[in-house]
Amino acid sequence: MIKVAIATDGPYGDRAYDTIKKEFDTKFIELEQPTSMFMDDIEIPEENVKQIEDANILITYTTHPDLTLELVERFADKVDWIIVAAWRGDGFKNQLESHDNIVCPYIMCELEENGNPIFDKFVSDIGKPKVVLKLDGNKLKDIVVLRSSPCGSTSFVSDFIKENYLGKKLDPENLPTEAGLKLQHYPCRAAKMRLFSDEECKKEMASGLHRDAFEEAIAFANRRLENRNLKI
Repeated sequence: MIKVAIATDGPYGDRAYDTIKKEFDTKFIELEQPTSMFMDDIEIPEENVKQIEDANILITYTTHPDLTLELVERFADKVDWIIVAAWRGDGFKNQLESHDNIVCPYIMCELEENGNPIFDKFVSDIGKPKVVLKLDGNKLKDIVVLRSSPCGSTSFVSDFIKENYLGKKLDPENLPTEAGLKLQHYPCRAAKMRLFSDEECKKEMASGLHRDAFEEAIAFANRRLENRNLKI
């Protein structure tokens, strides 16, 4: 089984841990933010070093840039992949991604396969939301989450849709919109829109990704239904 280590220096990463540990052997590592101005003085406890080196994938939710850089520089050649969940500035992103096995997604629920077997195995379960709708005739019978956003919002949205649409005829117009809107009610920690900023609101991106997931699931379910009817 793929082993995952999640490192944090603050309030982020716990939801990802709760979601990812259901699919993979996962360690949650809480580190102290560095107080020194010098990179050489950043200390990582030996126990945590061993946990990270034992992992296939390291996910950093560290908000202190020096600690993030230390983790990347120290462990890039010790693990298969590092996913940097928290970063700021294109210059810093480019510096981190100068390593071939580092990725800095703009938002964690946009992760998709990249052709690497280890990375692809991970993001087949965790990343860009993907759901399948099970039908009873043309009515919704169940929803299966194939790939969940790391924070767990995909299951939150799916549970809401099941509560309100189960046993009803598929509604391709309203159901995806409801899924996107419901994401807005999840206590998502993706950065919200900042005034006087050109950056796209990350929570709106997450909402759009969940809306798209249900649109694609409805289209797939309708194709299956049409093919079944043709056979009859």
